[in-house]
Amino acid sequence: MMQLDVRSAARIAPTLDDVRIRPYGRADRDRVRRMSDRLSSASLYTRFFSGTPRIPEHYVRLLDDLDHWDREALVALADGEIAGIAEYVRNAGNPGRADLAVLVTDPWQRRGLGSALVAYLSRLAERRGIREFDADVVLTNRDALLFVRSGWPGVRSTRDGGAAHFRLPLPLPA
Repeated sequence: MMQLDVRSAARIAPTLDDVRIRPYGRADRDRVRRMSDRLSSASLYTRFFSGTPRIPEHYVRLLDDLDHWDREALVALADGEIAGIAEYVRNAGNPGRADLAVLVTDPWQRRGLGSALVAYLSRLAERRGIREFDADVVLTNRDALLFVRSGWPGVRSTRDGGAAHFRLPLPLPA
């Protein structure tokens, strides 16, 4: 009679302990493309503000041009695939500010992965002289709005069409 290991017989939900976070590298290009397979149309819309069926190819090219100072991206890898990306782009006219964007695959949403990516990215940005993130969030993206409100209590937003615009001071509040 064969004995089963309970862990292999039952599907155990992955946790943040199963994730490795590191800077994006050019070798990640195909992983970013495959990430589209784990993103709903709603997730793609809330990140790219358009109804794209896949991660746009121009976005993949932009990631390949990171300088890892004024433009940085961190990826979260789970089972060798990208589960999330957080990036900033420094404001050329105001080098103490940068635009922030986060994309987390649907299976990893609401598990703290976006928060972990933003925390690591914030520390990098702060060490590089960035004192504030700008973030635009589609008003229908309730999870992202809750994340901003919980991560930066008391922060106010302005509206720009169907999006909320936030200025998020660094360091992250304790």
